[in-house]
Amino acid sequence: MMGEKKLIERLSVVIPAYNENRIILDTLKECISSLGDIKPEVIVVDDGSLDGTLEKVQDFAKKNPDVRIVTYGGNQGKGYAVKSGFRYATGDVIAFIDADLNLHPRQIPKMMEYMEKYDVDVVVGSKRHPESKVSYPLLRKILSEMYYLLVRTLFGLPVKDTQVGLKLYKREVLVDVLPKVLVKRYAFDIEILANAHRLGYKIIESPIEVNMSFSSHVNMKAIWNMLLDTSAVFYRMKILKYYDTNTPLLKRNNELLSDYIKAVSKPKVK
Repeated sequence: MMGEKKLIERLSVVIPAYNENRIILDTLKECISSLGDIKPEVIVVDDGSLDGTLEKVQDFAKKNPDVRIVTYGGNQGKGYAVKSGFRYATGDVIAFIDADLNLHPRQIPKMMEYMEKYDVDVVVGSKRHPESKVSYPLLRKILSEMYYLLVRTLFGLPVKDTQVGLKLYKREVLVDVLPKVLVKRYAFDIEILANAHRLGYKIIESPIEVNMSFSSHVNMKAIWNMLLDTSAVFYRMKILKYYDTNTPLLKRNNELLSDYIKAVSKPKVK
């Protein structure tokens, strides 16, 4: 780590997983080996997998005490999984990373260095960082550019890439923001980042290495739903002012999250 004082005391790594039977054990092994010096807690959130992902992680966790599995039954979406994983995280810094190894967990220490060096609250892995090494198809690049322009126009976020599945948050950011998050599937990253920015938290991008295929989890229906979710976040933020008011739903979300945080020492995990 950079600097004389270690600012990050405990790291939690949350991995949302849906039907990742083929790769999940490799992901966990790579996470443990590449972060061995940090000794993080690793929380896999099974989002209703039907291919045996849950059972594989349960068996793995029996031999690896720093790995836990959270499951709630039924597919709820990646945003819901991320929110659920945070409820059981004990770290003062929480990383969210995809389960498919397109983004290797060895990149997390670099993001931790950025967080400490630049004294920021959120570090976002970015394909657009000048030091990033990326390999992904032209069509995906075009779609990414179009979505970046839309997000910049709607929310004024100080980042050029919001969709990479590797992000690092200080705990207090998520405590403040997650109770307000409603998106379960497509634009949850935007909802979290836009609210963190709105509350004045400092966000910075870091370089990444990524190699992905366009066919992976992307289709026209997903793109359309992403646009709908993004529009809904804008409507709630700019028109309804939902995030600025203590609505009954927001109050209930805060109470539930508070209860989860108080009970985190005895998480209900399998």
